[in-house]
Amino acid sequence: MTVGDFSVLLPVYAGDQPEFFFRAVSSATREQELSPKQLVVVCDGPVDESISDFLHRASRGQETDLLGPINVRVVRLKHNMGLANALNIGLAHCSHDIVARVDADDISLPQRFAIQIPLIEEGGLGLLGSAIQEFSDDEAEAGLVRSMPTSEEEIRRVISYRSPFAHPSVVYRKSAVEAVGGYEHLQLMEDYLLFARMVAAGVPCGNTPEVLVRYRVGSGAYKRRGGRHMLRSEMRLQKIFRNEGIVSNAQFARNLAIRGGYRLIPTDLRQLLYRGVGKMRWFVSKG
Repeated sequence: MTVGDFSVLLPVYAGDQPEFFFRAVSSATREQELSPKQLVVVCDGPVDESISDFLHRASRGQETDLLGPINVRVVRLKHNMGLANALNIGLAHCSHDIVARVDADDISLPQRFAIQIPLIEEGGLGLLGSAIQEFSDDEAEAGLVRSMPTSEEEIRRVISYRSPFAHPSVVYRKSAVEAVGGYEHLQLMEDYLLFARMVAAGVPCGNTPEVLVRYRVGSGAYKRRGGRHMLRSEMRLQKIFRNEGIVSNAQFARNLAIRGGYRLIPTDLRQLLYRGVGKMRWFVSKG
C-alpha cells in the first residue's frame, strides 16, 4: 500500500440538496491535493433525480470533470435505513482500510487528505479528525472555528461529556471501526457513540489543529438538536456509556442533568448557549 490508498465514504438521502452534494463531492475528490482511490456513495433510500442520474454516470466513469479519475462505487438502498445502517453498509464496500468520512453538504479543503492520510499511515492512528469552520450560506464567509482536542490525553478527558471529534472531518481505519461493532443507530449521536467506544477500546486517536472542513450550519440545525426525541436519544446514549464503563455514575447523573436539559430548552436559547459556551471552550474567533 502506498500513501493515497484510501476510500471516501459519503451517504446521501432524499433531504440533501443537489447543489450542496455536488460541491461536497468535488471538494473531496478532484479538488484534493491527495486524491482518494475510491469514492463510495450510499443512497439511503431514493434521492433527488439529478443526484441519482449523476451517480449512474459516475459509476461508469463518465463524470471525471467533477470527480477526477477515481473509482466510484454506488450503493443504493431501497428504503431509508438511517445513517448508522447506511454507513455500516457503505464501509463493507470500501476497498481500503483507511476511510475518510464526508457529508453531503460540507466542504473538504484541498489540503485535507494530504495532511490527514500520512498522519494516519505513519503515526499509527486509528481515528483522526480536525478543526472545522462553520458557515451558513456563503462558503467564503469567515465563520466560527470549532477547535477539537488534539492530544489523545485530552480526548480521553473530554469524551465523557462531549464528542471530541467532528464527524465529517474524521478519517479512520475500517478495521478499528469494525472491531468495536461499527455504527449503532442512535438519532444524531451515532458518531459520538462510535468514537467513545473506539477511545474506550484504546484506539490511537487525535485531531489536527488546522481547519480542514467547512461545516454547513443550516437554519434548522439548532432545532434538530432539541425535543423529546433527542432527550430519549440522549438518555439512551448515557445509559450505554454507563453500562460500558465510559462514564461513572456521577458523570451519568451530570450528563443527564446538563445534556438532557439542553435538549428541552427553547431553540433560540439552545443556539445562544451553544455559541456562548462554544466561544469559551472550543470556538475560535473569525479567521
